[in-house]
Amino acid sequence: MPLAPDDDIRSREDLIAFVHALHQDFLRRGDEWENQTLDSYLSGLAAWMTDSEGWYRNSGKELPAAGDWTFLARALQAATVYE
Repeated sequence: MPLAPDDDIRSREDLIAFVHALHQDFLRRGDEWENQTLDSYLSGLAAWMTDSEGWYRNSGKELPAAGDWTFLARALQAATVYE
């Protein structure tokens, strides 16, 4: 599964497959990620989730009111570069 959180991630299984792909991406090219440690990754994740409303607005997308699988996948990927 390529890194594409905009794909239709509708189930736990889809999210699991995405997280596995994210992990494989880190193993292949983690040295290119902005946030290479768990500490910085989690900090980036929290920061992106806090600011996600602006990302959605700027991308012409609607922030899901209750969140969804795609939101979580997008947040996990965004944390690889978000400060």
